[in-house]
Amino acid sequence: MPDADAVRALRAAAPSALAVLVRRYGDFAACEDAMQEALIAAAEQWPTGGVPDSPRAWLVRVASRRYIDEVRSDVARRRREARAVELEPEPAHVTAVDDTLALFLLCCHPALDRPAQLALTLRAVGGLTTAEISRALLLPQPTVAQRISRAKARIRASDEGFRMPRPPELEARLAALRQVLYLIFTEGHTASSGDDLARLDLSAEAIRLARQLREADADASGETTGLLGLMLLTDARRAARTDAAGALVPLDEQERSRWDRAMIDEGVALVTEVLDRAPIGPYQLQAAIAAVHDEAPSTAGTDWIEILGLYELLGRLSPGPMVSLGRIVALAMVEGPQAGLAALEASESSTDGALAEHHRTWAVRGHLLELSGATDAASLAFTEAARRTLNGPEQRYLAAKSERLRWSG
Repeated sequence: MPDADAVRALRAAAPSALAVLVRRYGDFAACEDAMQEALIAAAEQWPTGGVPDSPRAWLVRVASRRYIDEVRSDVARRRREARAVELEPEPAHVTAVDDTLALFLLCCHPALDRPAQLALTLRAVGGLTTAEISRALLLPQPTVAQRISRAKARIRASDEGFRMPRPPELEARLAALRQVLYLIFTEGHTASSGDDLARLDLSAEAIRLARQLREADADASGETTGLLGLMLLTDARRAARTDAAGALVPLDEQERSRWDRAMIDEGVALVTEVLDRAPIGPYQLQAAIAAVHDEAPSTAGTDWIEILGLYELLGRLSPGPMVSLGRIVALAMVEGPQAGLAALEASESSTDGALAEHHRTWAVRGHLLELSGATDAASLAFTEAARRTLNGPEQRYLAAKSERLRWSG
């Protein structure tokens, strides 16, 4: 079986296999180490020997043996744990129930604050690298690495252990879980590095898990529904985001007939349903913004006044660098590029630097400068944006845009 098929099978099976181990043995760090060894073994064996009928059961069996071997090798220090493992029967059968969401909830541990929960879960369950997480959270890579390491140590030192949350804890953990799924989807929608614009495996998995979370949420949380709607409305544009050669196509140049109408209809229905019955939350507002874009016939025909109003409300509920940037774009479309440039300068001076350093800030600056007629300055801004992104299609698009403006000026 081709390597690509083995990789897909590994990505699909690994999170739920790790969930089985953690729930059985309770030691997250040791279980993760054992799972890493099982994944290495699978990567070596599956491409030539074939993917097993039950990839998850295979991973659980191999990782369990690695875990038992490790515990037995440290008898002097962990005699009690080793004895417990020896008495544990080797699993003959692993249930087909998808434990991925359960593992997400386990990683959103009460001993950790929200930033640590996000970093640990994105690394251990989401499968993102430390570098990808640092870009998703707009944090330095060493900071993220320290958070992950400290999170594991804090859990080991906690009396809580790994257990499913009690009802009073559930909503707090669900909030962290929604944020993790959103960040995984975002990395899938536009990869933070690499030669491809998107990582479809990540965005598809995030949508799948968001659907499961909504089905499992007895109260059908407004924010869970909003998150799923946001994902669908955003992913609906996927086919039009690149041309036949894989080059990036910006929103205002996309062929809207290529957008997935069924996904748009489902997303709009979810947003409409939840806004009628639930308290407004950040994901619902972002989904509403996406719905306005998706239902517009063109960029010029978009209701930018409504989008600006939604961003104003979103900024009050959930302020952040990307929310500020979205509001600035909407403001420029309503009041003109000079108003947008003034707001961009004010936002950069009032934030901690995350906005000023991001490549999308420079891309927006270039766009607004181009609209205002300052083509030379716009070209320089697009060059800086291209320098700051690690995504190949984005980098090539921004560099080409800079070059066109340089010659046209």
